[in-house]
Amino acid sequence: METIQSKAIQIGGSIAVVIPRAVVIKERIQPNDRLSMKIEKTIDLSPVWGILKDVKTPTQKIMEEIDEGETDE
Repeated sequence: METIQSKAIQIGGSIAVVIPRAVVIKERIQPNDRLSMKIEKTIDLSPVWGILKDVKTPTQKIMEEIDEGETDE
């Protein structure tokens, strides 16, 4: 059993997932074989990457404040 990441592509009115050639060979997958898949959409965090770069408080201090219940609200 292989775990891979792949990109969904549109073919006509359907969505297809491409299985890399190395996996096809290793698992001996043939056309019309029945396959079981677990689908888990990954989250693209690139739009939010770095948006907290101006936060000056160290993470440890924030965690200590949370533990003590002394957050500013």
